[in-house]
Formats: sequence, C-alpha cells, structure tokens
Amino acid sequence: MLIGIPREPDPAQAVVSATPDTVTKLIRLGYEVQVQSGAGDRAAFPDQQYAQAGAAVVGDEVWDADVLITLDVPPQELRERIRPGRVLISRMAPGRHPELVEELESRAITGLAVDAVPRISRAQSMDVLSSMANIAGYRAVIEAAGVFGRLFTGQVTAAGKIPPAEVYVIGAGVAGLAAIGTANSMGAVVRATDLRPEVAEQVASMGAEFVPIPAAAERSEDGYAKEMTAEQAAAAARLYTEQSAATDIVITTANIPGRAAPRLLTAQDVAGMRPGSVIVDMAAASGGNCELTVPGEVITTDGGVTIVGHTDLAGRLPAQASQLYGQNIVNLLTLMTPEKDGMLQIDLDDEIIRGITVTRARIDREGERPRVVADVLWPPPPVQVSAAPATGATGANANAHAAGAAAGSGDAAQMGADDPEADAASGNRLGRGVWAALGVLLGAGLILASPLAVAGQYVVLLLAVVVGFYVITAVTHALHTPLMSETNAVSGIILVGAILQVGSSNWAVSALAFLAIVVASINIFGGFTVTHRMLGMFRRDA
Repeated sequence: MLIGIPREPDPAQAVVSATPDTVTKLIRLGYEVQVQSGAGDRAAFPDQQYAQAGAAVVGDEVWDADVLITLDVPPQELRERIRPGRVLISRMAPGRHPELVEELESRAITGLAVDAVPRISRAQSMDVLSSMANIAGYRAVIEAAGVFGRLFTGQVTAAGKIPPAEVYVIGAGVAGLAAIGTANSMGAVVRATDLRPEVAEQVASMGAEFVPIPAAAERSEDGYAKEMTAEQAAAAARLYTEQSAATDIVITTANIPGRAAPRLLTAQDVAGMRPGSVIVDMAAASGGNCELTVPGEVITTDGGVTIVGHTDLAGRLPAQASQLYGQNIVNLLTLMTPEKDGMLQIDLDDEIIRGITVTRARIDREGERPRVVADVLWPPPPVQVSAAPATGATGANANAHAAGAAAGSGDAAQMGADDPEADAASGNRLGRGVWAALGVLLGAGLILASPLAVAGQYVVLLLAVVVGFYVITAVTHALHTPLMSETNAVSGIILVGAILQVGSSNWAVSALAFLAIVVASINIFGGFTVTHRMLGMFRRDA
C-alpha cells in the first residue's frame, strides 16, 4: 500500500507527521511512501533527507495515496481529494466533531483517530497525546522562564542572596510531570497538586512536593483523572487560591478529553497573585483552566500577572514533536501490519485498533453492483484500565468508627460491628498479632537453645533485620528495580554462606543451609528476570 505524507496546510503548524527516520521504518514494514514537497521544511527536514530515506517526493498527487497520515484533520477542500475506500490517520477529536464522523461515513473513508488510543500499558508507545503532552510540559516551563524576568535557581553572590523561583503545577499527568522535572532541573522550588493521591510518589520522584486536595478522590477507570465532584471542587478552589497567591509561576494542565477544560483559577485568584507572576495555561486550546486566559495570546493583567495562552506548545519544538508523533504512527502501523508486507489490517478484535477506528470502509456487494460504504464505529466500547487500589475502609466508615470509639454511641458502635470491611480489617490485625507472637516465641526458643557464645550474634541479626526493613520500606517505588541489583548481591552472599554450611554434621544446620540456598536462589533468579523485563521496555527494536 502507498502511504502519503502531505504538507500541513496551516502555515502556523511546523510539525510534520513523518520524519526521514520514521519514513525509513515505514518502508521496512513493506509500505511505499510519498512525501509532499516542503512537508518537513518548517521542522528542519528538507526534501533531500526524505529522498535519501527512500520516499518519493511528490506534489499534490500525495492525496491519491492509499493511506494518508496527517497531524490534524485537513480542511474541507483537501478532504474532498481523498477517494472512497482510502484511510485517513490523524488527530480527529471525534467526540467533539460529530460532523466529521458523518462526513467520513458519507464519503466511505476509513478514519483512524490516533488521539483516541486507549490508556493501557500495551498502547503507551502509540499514545500521541502523551508524546505531545510530554513536549508541551517542557515547553511550558521554557515559556514561563521567558516572561518571568527572574532566575529560576537560587544563588548566593557577593552582592546578595537570590531566592529560587517557586513553581506550582496543577495536574500531575504526563504534561505535569514533564513540567515538574524541567522546573526542578532549572533550580526552582516545585509543588504540585493532582486529584489522584496515588501520583504523590511520582511527583516526589521528580523532586517536587505533593500538595494534596483535602477531599476524597474518585478512582479513575479510563486512565484519566475524573471530573471533580462538588466537594472536591470547593476544596480544590481553596487550595488553588492559597497556592497561587504564594507562587511565582503557576502551570495548569487539567484537560478532560472531548470536553471543555475545567475552570481552576478565577479572576479573583489571579488578582491575588504577586505582580510579575506568570500563569501558563496548557489547556488554552480547550478553553483554558484560567478565567482570564485568551487562547493563542500572551496577556498581562492590570495587576502585573502574565498569562500565557499558547495553544501549540508542542509545535514550538517541531523537530522533536515530529519525531515522536512519527514514531507513534510507526508503532501503530507495526501493530496493524503483522506480516510486514505493507498491507494495513484493521483487526477490530484488538482493543487498541478498535478504540481508534472511527469509521471503517468496506465493499457492499448487495445490490446490482458492488460499492464502497463505511460503517460508523464511534464511540468504541469502554476499555477499563488499572484503577487506584482499594482502601481498607471508606471515609464514611472511618468516621463512624471514630465516633463509636470516642462517644460510645450505640448506633455508631453497631455500624462498626456490622461493617464487613471492619470485620475483615480486625481479622487481619488479629492474624498478624498471632504470627508476631509465634515469631517471638520461636526466636526466644532458638536463643535459649543456642550456646551462650552465639547469643550475641542473634542480637546483630535482629538489628540487621530492623535496619534493613526500614531502609527498604523508605525507598520510593520508582527505585525498586535498581534496588534489585543490591538485593541480588546480598542474596549472593547468603547463597555462598549457605553452600559452605550445607555439609555440616549437624542436621539442623544442614537443613537451614539448604533452605537458605533455595530462598536465596529464588531471590537471585527472580530479581534478574524482573530486571531484564524492565530493561527490555527501554530497548529499541533492531
């Protein structure tokens, strides 16, 4: 099949849907590739590089290709050049543009919306929204630094002390984490807030302080944070007012796919910020998180607060944005071209392909002669992704338990007694207490049965267990994989010691040594297996 890479018709759009590198990869999948002359000029990819990569550089005939890959949906006059039965791959936002879905159906065009990739682990390499958000988060900090008028990093000089800038990021998704990492690397003091409390560790791993919203958060089942409830919105509004007034730079990232951006900062909040402060509204294209944001413009309020409302933050780094977008497309077509024969296969049994298929063209053989028609497949069935782990008791149950314990209320005490979750938690605590008591008894018996000279060694062992427990539990989850290398080394020492003792004449020593060999071997081989699987996620395919 022939793939066409047209020039983006918007003169302000510098990103191109394929780079010379990704063109080479498409050709390896068996496709022929045509690139419209000048398509990559604004991203510093001249026609010569595409020709060297194996693509044919053509003119307007690129619109006759079997598969057209664009960044955004082309305008009406260009869509009319796409023939029935062809495939259009682009960011479509079909949830906000039902008229586009109707047009694709009426013109019998297969539409694949790459901005509808489901948020599941297997689809991460194809997630265009995450790729663009990553670049946009980085660029948001650069834009803020350009208008801030002060250093981000603190300094102590002969002329005096310069305090670091304070940055507050609302939303800790891909864009928010990228902004956090960039601001932190520039020396700023960074704080961040998100509806999902489970992202606190990710925020901390990027060097920022997590500021939670003092209200219970609902679980997310689709990979996005849910829209705030009334209770959350009230608590969040108070938090945003407080934090923005004490911060130099505020970066907002809240977006709800297919809907207008939620309003987070009011005009009153902006008025309470210090003169010279900056707001970068990353949701400006969807209406903005700030009440005073003007999409596409940079404005300064009467109070001296600069509000950056750029709608194309990723497009301000066109070379990297083009490469990441093009690689997302390559990963998608690799999935859809299992035989690497250049033939696109739309397997609707695959949840990723089903999720992005807006319309699908087919040949209708009913009637006097066959004709090409298209079936509307939007919206797709919901795909459930990982949600936050369940807690032991809800906030209501916890309050009821507290009331019963404090006041001795019969109703509250009965509520706690009839609560199955409370019963399960009580049972778990009882079980842990029994096992702890047994462990203490066994340890005491072992010490009493051992020679007096060995008793001191048990004290060292006990201290090592306590110290090791607190050291390991204090390590953030993000570092558990590199920590396996250290634990493998410790297990190796145990293994060597156990091998030396397994031939002891004392049967008890031999049995314990054999058990140590088995457990240490499991730790070593299991650790290496998990580590290799994790490292495989970062290796590039040949």
